[in-house]
Amino acid sequence: MKGNKQGLTRLINATRYSWQGLKSTWRTEAAFREEVPLVLVLIPLALWLDISAVESAVLIALSVLILVVELINSGIEAVVDRIGAEHHELSGKAKDVGSAAVLLTILVALTAWVLILGERYVW
Repeated sequence: MKGNKQGLTRLINATRYSWQGLKSTWRTEAAFREEVPLVLVLIPLALWLDISAVESAVLIALSVLILVVELINSGIEAVVDRIGAEHHELSGKAKDVGSAAVLLTILVALTAWVLILGERYVW
């Protein structure tokens, strides 16, 4: 049965679809293209800093979470755009809420970076 793929086949397909999603988002979303290099700098920085393993894990997780939420936001925008190009209040709301989720994620990550580095190196 075509729709009942299991095991390795399902895993291979899921990986391929995920990779397609990453490539598509990279091609079409400027914000994602700006955030990826930043996160690729923040990850090694979090590992290099003289902070605990837990603090490094928190900083890495929150930095990657920015990309995760950006991907979800891009998915929301794609669905809204697929439904129709005409202006609709709910379409605008969906896009605004997705964007707000990205902003809040960035603020949470920034807060963690400031507090952890501030405690270690400033205060």
